[in-house]
Amino acid sequence: MTDAFDLPRAGGTDRLSARSSGTVRIVGAGLLGASIGHALVALGVDVVLEDTSPAQLRLAIDYGAGRAAREDDTPSLVVVSVPPDVTADVIAAELARFPEAVVTDVASVKLEPLRTLRQRGVDLTRYIGSHPLAGRERGGAISARADIFVGRPWVVCRDGETRASDLAVVEGLILDLGATPIEMSPEEHDRSVALVSHVPQLVASLLAGRFVDAPDGSLRLAGQGVRDTTRIAASAPELWVQILGANAAPVVDVLDGLAADLTTVADALRDPEATGARRAVADTIRRGNDGVERLPGKHGQNRRFETVVVMVDDRAGQLGKLFGDLGDLDVNVEDLRLEHSPGALFGLAEISVAPGVVRRCVDGLQDRGWKIASTSND
Repeated sequence: MTDAFDLPRAGGTDRLSARSSGTVRIVGAGLLGASIGHALVALGVDVVLEDTSPAQLRLAIDYGAGRAAREDDTPSLVVVSVPPDVTADVIAAELARFPEAVVTDVASVKLEPLRTLRQRGVDLTRYIGSHPLAGRERGGAISARADIFVGRPWVVCRDGETRASDLAVVEGLILDLGATPIEMSPEEHDRSVALVSHVPQLVASLLAGRFVDAPDGSLRLAGQGVRDTTRIAASAPELWVQILGANAAPVVDVLDGLAADLTTVADALRDPEATGARRAVADTIRRGNDGVERLPGKHGQNRRFETVVVMVDDRAGQLGKLFGDLGDLDVNVEDLRLEHSPGALFGLAEISVAPGVVRRCVDGLQDRGWKIASTSND
């Protein structure tokens, strides 16, 4: 298994062979742009950075995401990583400025920029839209990491005019960054991200918004479930206004369906003793179970794992010791989640393992002095 942290934050190494060749120009030195730069620099690729913000550009360069642009630069690939409301403008400018370069973008909405460019009559032969499904709650060059794309899907939107050689350039970039290329039409992409990215952002924000006026006593009861549900609510409002506005129709379709589902549950709970009310609630929970089962797991598989919850003392080195003991037991950690209870001197490590090793895992850890809080078989 490839460890994401095999890719360093900044460059200076050529231990891996890059598929990308020549100079790669990145316009927009924020989180995604600088992260792409870090990963490519680590592979020995010549990376040029450009940004309308001098401070952002200097910061990204100082952190090692690339170098400043020169007048004689002739990039083979241009990656546009700017806010959605200026994506089309920058794509058009880069296509005109570098007539030999392939141009791609990483905007989270694909149809709106494409429509704008077509309406302007821009020759899009060398343009291939793309979008990495990766990111962090924090933005900017200071938050950039070379490994945020590793194992993540990266959508490529080509059309009938796309040359095979140009497609190979974009796919080479994606593979260099450790991501998995997936081909979709712009329409399919925008419908998909409305469901799995844009509406979840709104739901998380709406739920977290209920905490603003909540009593402090209520919030002290918050556990890992509510933290998981609202994690992405910390995202930047100014960026999401642009994203949601550019993908409004698909987002509204999902929201309308969700609103209908919420109404059904609310109506059932207004009179829990009414005929069919309990079934409506149970069906809602069960349908959620079925939906979660469809989410791809490790390596894109739908395979489910069992969980073992271990109590870990809040002391330095304890988590490392746990991993060491699991290694000695020949138990592979498929996934890990940590939960901390306010005021407690220990945390809970929820470890996902293959079903066949649960008993060996539990018995072996207990023999080594670990306390098992629960397993998914309990």
